[in-house]
Amino acid sequence: MRWITRPGWPGHLLALAAGALTPLALAPVDLWPLGLLSLALFYLGLRGLGPRAALARGWCYGFGVFAAGTSWVYVSIHDYGAASPALAGLLTLLFSAGLALFFALPAWAWVKWLRRERAPLADALAFAALWLAQEALRGWLFTGFPWLYIGYSQLAGPLAGLAPLGGVWLLSFGMALTAALMANLPALLPRWPSALTALLLLAATWGGGLLLRDHAWTQPAGAPLKVAAMQGNVEQSMKWDPEQLNAQLALYRDLTFAEAPADLYVWPETAVPVLKEYAEGYLSVMSRFASERNAALITGVPLRQADGEGRPRYYNAVQVIGRGEGTYLKQKLVPFGEYVPLQDLLRGLIAFFDLPMSDFARGPADQPMLQARGYRIAPYICYEVVYPEFAAGLAARSELLLTVSNDAWFGTSIGPLQHLQMAQMRALEAGRWMIRATNNGVTALIDPLGRIDAHVPQFQRAVLRGEVVPMQGLTPYLQWRAWPLTGLCALLLGWPLLAGRRERRLFAALG
Repeated sequence: MRWITRPGWPGHLLALAAGALTPLALAPVDLWPLGLLSLALFYLGLRGLGPRAALARGWCYGFGVFAAGTSWVYVSIHDYGAASPALAGLLTLLFSAGLALFFALPAWAWVKWLRRERAPLADALAFAALWLAQEALRGWLFTGFPWLYIGYSQLAGPLAGLAPLGGVWLLSFGMALTAALMANLPALLPRWPSALTALLLLAATWGGGLLLRDHAWTQPAGAPLKVAAMQGNVEQSMKWDPEQLNAQLALYRDLTFAEAPADLYVWPETAVPVLKEYAEGYLSVMSRFASERNAALITGVPLRQADGEGRPRYYNAVQVIGRGEGTYLKQKLVPFGEYVPLQDLLRGLIAFFDLPMSDFARGPADQPMLQARGYRIAPYICYEVVYPEFAAGLAARSELLLTVSNDAWFGTSIGPLQHLQMAQMRALEAGRWMIRATNNGVTALIDPLGRIDAHVPQFQRAVLRGEVVPMQGLTPYLQWRAWPLTGLCALLLGWPLLAGRRERRLFAALG
């Protein structure tokens, strides 16, 4: 074990390599045991370190995670942000370095206050709680970046059945607990009460996940609906070109007109690449077509509205026309893609900070669900589907889930497949069918168990045809959200803090 816990750069380099294993546990590789190995190496690598060394080791681990797992950031900046390879590489490294702090600070806190190597069972439980806390913090602070959660590795793994109970959070907690208990196995075996408790925890975690894998938490709310989702495969370089506007409008019109009757026609994010007010005539034609077929058509379209002071605000939106109604304004915006932080300082420096449609406003939090064919649909525009708690709040008010996206920004990288995996997890957590319509893939229909029922290949112009079933009822996660798990983690983190204080007082008294 000494080679794992070595101080200095040898141990730091091992931590970096351990972090780089994490993306291999996720889509598209999906070797989930590597997630356990990565966690165990990180946990063991913090042994014997002081707080300052743990800070550096945690940063190295986090840098490995993000440098390997978010390589698509380089694609977005270089291929579509017109940045040079050197500048795109530098910005990607800075991005990964900044996010690595989300692992560095918990590692520092772990060594300084929470580590209890003399109590291996309590130590493993506290580590799992701290791991979950860092994932939750990463999904919230500075609007959040909830990407590369280790729980996603279990979408098709043994723990998947726990997702409707506690969401991806519970899967992450189970993975971290398992890794820490496995790492502590030599210390646990001589202590039979602790060893037995550890075995019971592992059996409950993994056995419960397997037993609940195919459990139906929700029930059909009506007959199946026929869906036709259009994947236009429009090049990103052409997306906002005014000379290509008519061609893009004609593309989606013709794809839809050529389709057999369906209940729902779905177009991807900003399929109408012009402000709604300039496309009213076009949308009226499509609305009449859908109404004549007793269908609803759902499309992404940007729109402009005046705020309370009469100033124009621009929104990334989804609109229902035909046999349905509702407009949804995106709430979770992509930094630099849809808005520019510190834009007074950054705009104009490089082309990446002046991307088309990068001045959107945030939609209000209290929006009604979309309505189509008598059912409520929870909409998520692109990035919004990666937020577990946000997505659960909308899903609990709906019978169907819908996410529209334009993943052309990711190019041929692993980004779109990671994005798809997170959408699958939202369907599993909610026990609802999800329609996923994208510009260039992966367009898919996802069942309530998070499995892909039908899809069309990436980078092809195609129409996805299939059926979805509106669902009713709430999974435990939709009903209780993350509050039970939050309370448990607070107890698990509070106990070592109190125990450590008592030990320090005892040593002070003995000294």
